[in-house]
Amino acid sequence: MPLPQPDAEGDKDDRGQVLVVGGSEQVAGAVLLAGVAALRAGAGKLQLATVVSSAAALGMAVPEALVVGLPATRAGEIAGSRATQALASLVEKTSALLVGPGMSSDRSAHALLAPLVSHLRDDATLVLDAAGILALRTDETLLHALNGRAVLTPHAGEMASLLGIDKRDVEKDPSSCAREAAARYGAVVALKGPESWIAEPEGTLYRYTGGTVGLATSGSGDTLAGIISGLAARGAPGVRAAIWGAFVHGAAGRALSQRVGPIGFLARELLDELPPLLWRLR
Repeated sequence: MPLPQPDAEGDKDDRGQVLVVGGSEQVAGAVLLAGVAALRAGAGKLQLATVVSSAAALGMAVPEALVVGLPATRAGEIAGSRATQALASLVEKTSALLVGPGMSSDRSAHALLAPLVSHLRDDATLVLDAAGILALRTDETLLHALNGRAVLTPHAGEMASLLGIDKRDVEKDPSSCAREAAARYGAVVALKGPESWIAEPEGTLYRYTGGTVGLATSGSGDTLAGIISGLAARGAPGVRAAIWGAFVHGAAGRALSQRVGPIGFLARELLDELPPLLWRLR
């Protein structure tokens, strides 16, 4: 399953454009982690959209990105229905759309996401994380029109909520849960945990066992979602982007475990590990 490799004479447009939508007044850094991870994974262009109160700071922190400020609710979340208009034209040009990092309101996420699905290009990939995943609980068919061009990245708790079961049941049989969710929602599902299980809608299943305990840290999931989005922007199909994302994310964690220690490294430290890993593994 090789990754698409850049043409030596190509430019940034050839490696695709990622749009990350997420964050809140309380969790402003998730979008930064996901966006920089997408660039480190090789995406050519990056756009970030978050609550207007965080947009200026985000633009200074990630000067490589175009940053859009979105209206917020009184609780500090993205005001989904009011934000859609500002995003529609950007979505139409994006190669990979990531929705959810740093968002906690699945209601706001659904109001944002539902109108945007129809604006995606026929060759674009949608990646959902955090509240973006939970937004599907009341709309099981939302992604069906994408014909498998969506990737969900839940942890065990989010998977339990998505399927309406106890978290312990997910932990007992994660592979079956990943398969069930993939079939139900018509998307690739990358279930994160001590082992990662990646399922396609038709039932094909992959397992990754090379992670490390240090990856169980704040922001690690945002980084993984960004890696997957960056690889998808480069042209990797959703399942291939998810498999490589899990593999490279785990390899970065192992490298830091050896250099820093088994726990205590930060999600942002994963980012610098990605380009050399992807170069060696190409």
